[in-house]
Amino acid sequence: MKIGTPTEVEVGENRVAMTPDSARQLQKLGYDCLIESGAGQKAGFADALYEEAGVTVVETADALWSQSDIIAKVRIPTADELDRLTPEKTLITFFNPGGNAEGLEKAKEKGANVIAMEMVPRISRAQKMDALSSMANIAGYRAVIEAGNNFGRFFTGQVTAAGKVPPAKVLVVGAGVAGLAAIGTSTSLGAITYAFDVRPEVAEQVESMGAEFVYLDFEEEQADGSASGGYASVSSPEFREAQLAKFRELAPEMDIVITTALIPNREAPKLWLADMVAAMKPGSVIIDLAAETGGNVEGTVKDEKVVTENGVTIVGYTDFPSRMATQSSTLYATNIRHMMTDLTPEKDGKVNHNMDDDVIRGATVAYQGEITFPPPPPKVQAIAAQKKEKPKELTPEEKRAKEVAAFKAQTKSQVTLLAIGGALMLLVGLVAPASFLQHFIVFVLSVFIGFQVIWNVSHSLHTPLMAVTNAISSIIILGALMQIGAGNWLVVILAAISVFFAGINIFGGFLVTRRMLAMFQKS
Repeated sequence: MKIGTPTEVEVGENRVAMTPDSARQLQKLGYDCLIESGAGQKAGFADALYEEAGVTVVETADALWSQSDIIAKVRIPTADELDRLTPEKTLITFFNPGGNAEGLEKAKEKGANVIAMEMVPRISRAQKMDALSSMANIAGYRAVIEAGNNFGRFFTGQVTAAGKVPPAKVLVVGAGVAGLAAIGTSTSLGAITYAFDVRPEVAEQVESMGAEFVYLDFEEEQADGSASGGYASVSSPEFREAQLAKFRELAPEMDIVITTALIPNREAPKLWLADMVAAMKPGSVIIDLAAETGGNVEGTVKDEKVVTENGVTIVGYTDFPSRMATQSSTLYATNIRHMMTDLTPEKDGKVNHNMDDDVIRGATVAYQGEITFPPPPPKVQAIAAQKKEKPKELTPEEKRAKEVAAFKAQTKSQVTLLAIGGALMLLVGLVAPASFLQHFIVFVLSVFIGFQVIWNVSHSLHTPLMAVTNAISSIIILGALMQIGAGNWLVVILAAISVFFAGINIFGGFLVTRRMLAMFQKS
């Protein structure tokens, strides 16, 4: 079968769904690859590079659509492109099935199979095909670069002969894929970075990247994002008011604000209001990554950059991935290639559209003349973080009763062990000579004391195994020190050797522990 990629017809779209590298991998799956002449030019992939990779360059879009069994593209197909579909063809692209009912009906009418890349389920096995995350990652990175391009100062602080430059303060609202990418880029550039998200489970991720998570002084149970497809849930009016109050407090301090709260086919929530924009310093920059659905910022204009009366720049571009077309195309083409790998389990160049597969079924929105959107929930779902129940607070009477019961149980156990040990010693004493019994009692007591000493060693700074070996070595050293004063020179030498090697074991254990702990510390 032949897989082809046409030139994107959307004005300003620079991406391409096939790169020379991805074409080589598709050929290993048994496919013949075609590309329309000039399709990869804006992304930095000339026709000659495709020809070197064994791709057939087709001159026109009509020829490519007619010759290809599988069409891989980036943007939502136009009506003219959908007219080119036939029942034998498979289309793989961004399709927006939730907001493209007309396109779904057209695909049903044509009888083609349509795979929407934004519908890939968010399960571990499908991460390699998650094109939404790939593009969001680039959008987050590019948002920081765009902010830096419009910001008149350094991100990092500097002390120079010409004066001191304070670091920029950046606030990222929303810590999804795009938000985390923005946080990573901002901190790497040296800015003081803050982040906010309504999902409490992302706080550790934010802090692990060197940013400061903004907490609200508000008690409300928030739904785990992993239980809702990775998106934030709608908050209560009280929570929203507390959130806006916190943003009003932060607005005068922030130099750059990046908002990322966007859920497909829903109007973007207004998070940064006009009074917050007015409170920001002149020269500040706001990047609104939700501009496509109305924006998180009051004053955002889709696909435009505006400057407010107080000198704040609001950027509402919706084509951030396209502005980094080479990187975007590489990642998206890799997502497509992984999808084709799942569609071609035999690597024989033939599509096996297995609707029993969670990933393929979830991404398929039209199949054999039927609309299959929305898909059923996947059999394997993301596991939401389990709520930890607080241990029950005991009353003073319950605590006292628990302590008494534990003491009685411990006493009973010790008395039983002593009784059994005494009985065994009595039996041994009935048959063994007095000289043996004397040494045997010393041996038993030594084992008991040694066991108690070793067992009660705290291993808060080591692994349990290292704690026990250090305790054993310490007992060896004590025994050896007691024998060093003996009159026999052989005993003295053996005792000194014992101290030497046991000391190596102890100090070496602490040295290894120190090195292990250093591996988990920031340099």
